[in-house]
Amino acid sequence: MESVRELGPRGVQASKKTKDGARSRSRRRWRKAKTKASAFSHGMDLRTMTQSLVTLAEDNMAFFSSQGPGETARRLSSIFAGVREQALGLEPILGRLLGVAHHFDLDTETPANGYRSLVHTARCCLAHLLHKSRYVASNRRSIFFRASHNLAELEAYLAALTQLRALAYYAQRLLTTNRPGVLFFEGDERITADFLREYVTLHKGCFYGRCLGFQFTPAIRPFLQTLSIGLVSFGEHYKRNETGLSVTASSLFTSGRFAIDPELRGAEFERIIQNLDVHFWKAFWNITEIEVLSSLANMASTTVRISRLLSLPPEAFEMPLTSDPKLTVTISPPLAHTGPGPVLVRLISYDLREGQDSKMLNNLVKSEGPRLELRPRPQQVPRSRSLVIHIHGGGFVAQTSKSHEPYLKSWAQELGAPIISIDYSLAPEAPFPRALEECFFAYCWAVKHCALLGSTGEQICLAGDSAGGNLCITVSLRAAAYGVRVPDGIMAAYPVTTLQPAASPSRLLSLIDPLLPLSVLSKCVSAYSGTETEDHSDSDQKALGMMGLVRRDTSLLLRDLRLGASSWLNSFLELSGRKSQKTPVPTAEPMRRSVSEAALAQPEGPLGTDSLKNLTVKDLSENSSSETSDSTELSHSAETLGPTTPSDVNFFLRPEDSQEEAEASDEMSTMDRSPSVHKAFPEGFHPRRSSQGILRMPLYSSPIVKNPFMSPLLAPDSMLKTLPPVHIVACALDPMLDDSVMLARRLRDLDQPVTLNVVEDLPHGFLSLAALCRETRQAAELCVERIRLVLTPPAAPTPAPTAPPK
Repeated sequence: MESVRELGPRGVQASKKTKDGARSRSRRRWRKAKTKASAFSHGMDLRTMTQSLVTLAEDNMAFFSSQGPGETARRLSSIFAGVREQALGLEPILGRLLGVAHHFDLDTETPANGYRSLVHTARCCLAHLLHKSRYVASNRRSIFFRASHNLAELEAYLAALTQLRALAYYAQRLLTTNRPGVLFFEGDERITADFLREYVTLHKGCFYGRCLGFQFTPAIRPFLQTLSIGLVSFGEHYKRNETGLSVTASSLFTSGRFAIDPELRGAEFERIIQNLDVHFWKAFWNITEIEVLSSLANMASTTVRISRLLSLPPEAFEMPLTSDPKLTVTISPPLAHTGPGPVLVRLISYDLREGQDSKMLNNLVKSEGPRLELRPRPQQVPRSRSLVIHIHGGGFVAQTSKSHEPYLKSWAQELGAPIISIDYSLAPEAPFPRALEECFFAYCWAVKHCALLGSTGEQICLAGDSAGGNLCITVSLRAAAYGVRVPDGIMAAYPVTTLQPAASPSRLLSLIDPLLPLSVLSKCVSAYSGTETEDHSDSDQKALGMMGLVRRDTSLLLRDLRLGASSWLNSFLELSGRKSQKTPVPTAEPMRRSVSEAALAQPEGPLGTDSLKNLTVKDLSENSSSETSDSTELSHSAETLGPTTPSDVNFFLRPEDSQEEAEASDEMSTMDRSPSVHKAFPEGFHPRRSSQGILRMPLYSSPIVKNPFMSPLLAPDSMLKTLPPVHIVACALDPMLDDSVMLARRLRDLDQPVTLNVVEDLPHGFLSLAALCRETRQAAELCVERIRLVLTPPAAPTPAPTAPPK
């Protein structure tokens, strides 16, 4: 008996090791089989994949139905029945979408648009269910088969497939109501509101739990899981008012239950995106600005000689006109909303170049705290021929150049050029057009003082991502309107080109995207346009706390005063300038506008504070580089910000596309063209609805978002023709993909130089993830190549030698 007692624990321990080893080997075999199956299913056509999944689902359904009355077996059988039903219902609609998707591509070499992305995402979900169904069929009799784990994963992906089927029906409705070749819905605004109201009620939590990031490359998913855990933990602290609007790095991952319970994490993620305001997202997105995290990022990034924060004084200066360099225009400091103030920019240079240690530049340096310099003072190198002016993203509400510094340092090394990154003021404290004014002021200052920055300024590229891409385009439009030098080219990474709440197939993906949910996009747009809505519910008041309520009420008071004063001033200016007109000015809706904003409407020169030396307005209009015949159209589109219907501002149609329209119309002639939202789903299909209550999201659009300096996609042809070469790098799975495709199509139709590169399987914001994996590094290198195209234009062809005279 003693020997049995001595050997018993050892036997138990050996048995445990054997079981753990078997499980480990099983996991390795599953991962290996999943990789092979993924490669195999990637080559499958949609119908073959669906048929294989249906066959496996029926086999598994029959097996678990025969296993007796157990609850787990019953639920597994029910799930596979649901998988069969949803797969059979989804396959025909995906086939129809894929059959007409080519009509919405930029060209045959760039097969990308929201319809293709939606089909690809649904294929990814089908492929995962196919892999899991094969695994269940192969291992369901094994003693190591974890029924509860597989049940939970199958339930999550069945919910995802159901919601993707709903998105496919929505996409079909867009396809039948939109004109051929147009990706954005351009019908009655009431139908748009009904569509969005219906769309936002869909359940989203399944995409933020076990299915988080299933559509992206596998290397991205661990990052997204960590990010989601941090988000819900941060949201919990924010709700309890434990940290206010600030947070420490150690407090991000204190809620362990979110890490071990994907369903709970998904539900909390959905609650956060639906209920918390833009101030929460501003605080969360600025986490990378925390000293500890930013220091770690800088330690892992490229080492540069120069990284200085400069404060540009709010002083007016002169810029020469491109049409006649002898004449100048005055560039005034930013004025909108908060009055004149300095503009912060960050100078990054891999080498110390001539001018970068000048006394004048040193006087502009803004202290960022003590810095330890361990290297000897380097020798100066000559000025670079190139200059990159960078504008960061962040939804117009968050981040600074500090957040984007790691990849900017790599750019400085690879391009051999100094980089100026602009820290513009952020919404909602500084709504449109403050950010545009500051970026334009900093751009003009950099062009004028490029020698101080270590560049001769022979080649200048504007580069930005997301909201920064939008500002790069609008800064170029404003430079052309002022008549000053425009950049030699633009590199815009995944830019947002229209801030209208218009539905498009790629924007449907915001339902499942963990980085760009629709409600968050709406809150950012509302903040930037100055129409941010505040919720006065008791729960949110408790979350804000006393100081939060004081800050909110004070900002409300200041906003109301600003809106009233600006509206009165605008009315006064319009009435005083139109006394001779008999037609009254429409006053259907009060609109906040500043004098600086009104200046955006003038292509010949700014109004009010900006003046021209030795030049009248008439002379400038005659010498402007922009087309004088289109000045009336420009003024109307930029200045008339009253309520309009989408048909009044319809710039989505491609000219002379009758043949393509006829072909697409023939292919879609069998579809119902009724615009009713309620007819989107067939009888018997019911998608899952959100359990988080009514989403508090503005479903209306302020007329100001139609301003072409806010939504460049809506700009008239005369403005878009003033743009330099535009190089767009977009993401196939980005809700903003259609913004890039439609802008590229418009520029291509105007014979403007434009390129569009679309990277696969990466999320919006991949530049900030450049060091994460091979795929993000390659995408970041593509952006660098596009910038290099601007900075090193092709050499002029050498003329052929003439034959000597006989």
